[in-house]
Amino acid sequence: MCGKKVLIMTSHSFRKSIDLGGEWKFAYSDIPIKGVRSSADLIAAGLTAFPAIVPGNFELDLQRNGLIDEPLYGMNIAALTRYEHTHVWYWRTFTADAVDGMDVNYVFAGLDCFADVHINGHGRGYFSNMLTEHTIHCIKPVDPTNEILVHIRPAVDESRRPYPPSLFAQPQCYDSLFVRKAPHMYGWDIMPRALSAGIWRPVALEYKPVEHLERIAVDTLKLAGDHNRAHIAITYSASIKPKAGDIYYIRVEGTCGESVYSQEARALSGFGKVRLDIEQPKLWWPKGRGDANLYDLTVTLIKNGQAIDSLSLRHGIRTVKLEKTSITDAAGSGEFCFWVNGEKVFVLGTNWVPLDAYHSRDIDRLPAAMELVDDIGVNMIRCWGGNVYENDLFYDLCDQMGIMVWQDFAMACAFYPQDENFQRTLSNEATAVVRRLRNHPCVVLWAGDNECDEAVIWSGYSPDPNDNVLTRKVLPEVVRAESHGIPYLPSSPYIDSVAYNGGDLLPTPESHLWGPRNYYKSDFYTKFVCHFASEMGYHGCPSVDSLKKFLSPEKLWPYQDNEKWLLHCTSPIPGVDICDYRVELMATQIRALFGEVPDNLEDYVFASQAVQAEAFKFFIETFRSQKWRRTGIIWWNLLDGWPQLSDAVVDYYFDKKLAYDYIKTAQKPLHLIITEAHDGVHTLVAANDTRHGIALTFTVTDASTGGIVMEGCGSAAGDAATQVASFPVNGGEKAFYIIEWQAGDHSGRSHYLAGEPVFRLDDYKKWLAVLQRP
Repeated sequence: MCGKKVLIMTSHSFRKSIDLGGEWKFAYSDIPIKGVRSSADLIAAGLTAFPAIVPGNFELDLQRNGLIDEPLYGMNIAALTRYEHTHVWYWRTFTADAVDGMDVNYVFAGLDCFADVHINGHGRGYFSNMLTEHTIHCIKPVDPTNEILVHIRPAVDESRRPYPPSLFAQPQCYDSLFVRKAPHMYGWDIMPRALSAGIWRPVALEYKPVEHLERIAVDTLKLAGDHNRAHIAITYSASIKPKAGDIYYIRVEGTCGESVYSQEARALSGFGKVRLDIEQPKLWWPKGRGDANLYDLTVTLIKNGQAIDSLSLRHGIRTVKLEKTSITDAAGSGEFCFWVNGEKVFVLGTNWVPLDAYHSRDIDRLPAAMELVDDIGVNMIRCWGGNVYENDLFYDLCDQMGIMVWQDFAMACAFYPQDENFQRTLSNEATAVVRRLRNHPCVVLWAGDNECDEAVIWSGYSPDPNDNVLTRKVLPEVVRAESHGIPYLPSSPYIDSVAYNGGDLLPTPESHLWGPRNYYKSDFYTKFVCHFASEMGYHGCPSVDSLKKFLSPEKLWPYQDNEKWLLHCTSPIPGVDICDYRVELMATQIRALFGEVPDNLEDYVFASQAVQAEAFKFFIETFRSQKWRRTGIIWWNLLDGWPQLSDAVVDYYFDKKLAYDYIKTAQKPLHLIITEAHDGVHTLVAANDTRHGIALTFTVTDASTGGIVMEGCGSAAGDAATQVASFPVNGGEKAFYIIEWQAGDHSGRSHYLAGEPVFRLDDYKKWLAVLQRP
């Protein structure tokens, strides 16, 4: 595979960057203070200066200075709402040199959220979006000694304005509708209310030539059916200041192992394209379909024969298509399927939720999180719309690992403002996001939002989601202009005019399968008609060791009438019943499989994890055993973003629940599945995600007796689900069948829990012990 190392867009000798992170100072006040332009003004106003770390968050700085306790423990985070109206100032001094012939900019990768920036006592920037980068151009040379002061104004105060009654949100999230801040921070069923403030991503002073390259876009315009030739376009934007007689060229050079391309073209203006054919290109493939090949590209700006600037990045040569219909039915007459390089790809994915309640810590958790992604066998990540847009490193790693990315824009479960000002705000944000991410071959879908089509209907005011100007006009126009070849989906689930106008809403081919959250084999989970589930999950309790890390001893057990379980389950505002049901939901799911809820914490945790593991396994195997009638599942979810009781299969402390191993097994390229009985017969199905047919041998044994239920040989057709064998149902069975197979390099061991509930918990423990034997 070409290009293994991480390489974010970097500079060469033409540019330099000074990191302004590290040790800063901060002060805060519950009331605004007028006339503050420097740290001296703050001290004169009587505020106390404390040390701070940038990138960081206000609450983390408070904790570091001993002003608050660990925010994520017990009920502590609920008490931090007292800081939601607080004004916070951050500042630091630094020395820098002016460089002749260079443009200088202050670049803030993340300001949360309403921020006024003063440099050397002068107001230079006024920002109001947490989710995008902000740049301040230095209008005069940098002084030898400089001070940056950033005033963060409280988001809840800035959100005060008249609200049209047509708007809709979850009860705790109305303040979020006009604010471009991660929606989950207002409180969600998976995240606490943690509005926070701060400089949460790096700050730098960046120098670049006065005449320089601004942006590059790389597009695969055409790929031959036999994959032997690709036609690509490299679009550049440059800031140039030509004088009479000046001649400019653009040189492009790309390398991936022995595959090399280069071309030089006259630059007649500050915008242009270089188009070229590549013979025998090395293609970028999703995980499991081939190597995720990456080309190292350098684009150089040449003036009068002299190179004056260059940019480098990595790109992949690949095409993407989403084949979808408006509706479907029980017969499967619709479609929702991803195609990469002209081949259908069956999706085994996970939803990506916030890595941390305080986003300055995301980058520290990212490498371990991505190791889980690689290990568990997913080939797609859905970046959920209630989150921030991830760090560049995330997309670089997805590029290298062959992990496809479904990227939501940052809107979720609400009907957002439709006025022209908000349209302009969202358009600017989306343009910045698309320009930052469009060259990553991992990005295979832009999605307008999470569940906002459904939220429009929930609101009852504007019941047709196709009237939403944000997702039907603003965002598709940005994608059309800035991102060639990557599909756009207005919402997830997407309810177009055909689905909406069909009387009762007609079933869509892509759905979020949550439903009653009851027994995981109930009719809801066995009779759904969608082709693709982009959300589907089931609760599982963290380990006892993990619970002890965020719950005080007296609140570990019982779970009933326990305010700490409620807060961490997650019902984000104590005393307000927003998601209180989630505590009892976990007990209900235990009861559905095992008949009763254990009376001690250790057995409760085991029972909960067992039910979750069986549910995830069943969901994934249901989709895989019906390939290509089903085309993919993106289950919810891999990793918690704070200490909680949730659907995640790895808790906040990176402790894996039982479901992790079940999912890892169920997502192997070749997997054998026993399906639910039909007409008194169980069927053994081989789900094969490789391109080639595989001969195999198999054995099915009963974990209780060790007796062989059936054994034999068969074959798994390439890229298909194949019926291999069958056996009759044992009347009144309650069994745990162990399935083992060998197929060349592919071997496996899985199981099937047969029969109707209830099962004895002690029996399940014994069966699991047999499965886990070497």
